[in-house]
Amino acid sequence: MKQYLTEEQIKSNVRLGKSIEQWLGFTGEDDCVILKWLRIDKEKNQGYSVSYFESFDEGNEDLLDIYEFLLLDPDEPFGVINTFASIDEALEFATQTYNASNTKYVSAGMIQEEYRDYLNR
Repeated sequence: MKQYLTEEQIKSNVRLGKSIEQWLGFTGEDDCVILKWLRIDKEKNQGYSVSYFESFDEGNEDLLDIYEFLLLDPDEPFGVINTFASIDEALEFATQTYNASNTKYVSAGMIQEEYRDYLNR
């Protein structure tokens, strides 16, 4: 069973340099499915970044590594990145811009479990 991070864990993890991620869902476009997710990181300059990704759904039960899927925009190989001075600003931006939920963040790497849940829907 996956466990979403609490607000305290979200802020603590990111401040300690541990990335957090959130599955944002999918859309169907022109006979293909586009997966959407985001990641929040602490930057070396002590700022915080929100990276937004859209990729083609190239996976299945045997291939869950969405990090390896072809991104929709090859000109953004690291996602669309916005930076902020505080973790609170980064979280607010993710909520306002991408409709992220403050109760659905997972630790980095656990996004594969979110993708598995999507496949099993």
